[in-house]
Amino acid sequence: MTRVQWQTLLLVTSGWAASSAAQDAATIEGGRVLYAYWCATCHGPGIGNNGVQHLPGTDALRVKYQGALPALLSERTDMTPELIKFYVRQGITIMPFFRKTEIDDVELDAIAAYLTRKNR
Repeated sequence: MTRVQWQTLLLVTSGWAASSAAQDAATIEGGRVLYAYWCATCHGPGIGNNGVQHLPGTDALRVKYQGALPALLSERTDMTPELIKFYVRQGITIMPFFRKTEIDDVELDAIAAYLTRKNR
C-alpha cells in the first residue's frame, strides 16, 4: 500500500467510523501495513542474509534479550508509543533514524499503535 493509499484509507475510515474502536482498528491495520513496508525487512520473521537464522534487527534483539523478551517487535507487550517513536526518529546502533519525510508523524503514530496493540 502506498503512502497516498494509506492516508486515503485513514481519512475515509475515520470519516465513516461510528466509534473510536473502529478508528483504532483502522489505525492499527494501517500501522501493520506501514510496519510491513518500513520495519519488517529487518524486524520481521524470516531468514537473514547468507542463511542466518533471523533477519538482522530480530537477530540483534534475540541476542540482546536472550529469551527474556520476544525478539520480534510485533510480539512485544512492553513497548510504549513514545519509546517506539524515539527509536524510529533517533535510531540505535545499526538501526538508522527515519526522517519525517520518510515516515511522517501520522504514519509513525499508526506504527506505534500497531506495535502497542497488545498492551491495550
